[in-house]
Amino acid sequence: MSATKAVQGLKHAKPLLSVDRTEAKRRVINLYKSWYRQVPSICNDYHIEKQPKELRTALRHQFEKNRHVNDIRVIDMLIIKGQLDLQETKEIWRGSGQVLDYLRESIDPKPSDFMGKFYDGQQP
Repeated sequence: MSATKAVQGLKHAKPLLSVDRTEAKRRVINLYKSWYRQVPSICNDYHIEKQPKELRTALRHQFEKNRHVNDIRVIDMLIIKGQLDLQETKEIWRGSGQVLDYLRESIDPKPSDFMGKFYDGQQP
C-alpha cells in the first residue's frame, strides 16, 4: 500500500531539449562542430596569437571536462550555455580577456605543487 503511494508521489522531470541520450549526444556533437568551425574567425576577430590548432585543443579540453555528465537535463543546460557562449563570441560581444580565460585553463594549467604555486605567485 505505501509502495504504491510512493510511486504515485514521484514526478518525472520534463526534458529541456533532448528526449533521450542519443538526441543529447547529437546536440553536443553539433555544438562541438559549430565551435570547431568558428575557431579561425575567433583567432582573427579577437587577435589571438595562438594557432587555430591550439584553440581547437583547448576547445576539446572544455568539452572533455563535462564528459562525465549523465543527466539529460544537465546536458541540455550545458548545451544551451554553450550555444549562448558561441553566439556571444561570434557577435564579438565578449572581450578578448573572456575568450582567453577559456584558453588559459587548458593551455596553461594551474600548478598543483607548492613550488609551482610559489613561482606562479599564488597563495599556497
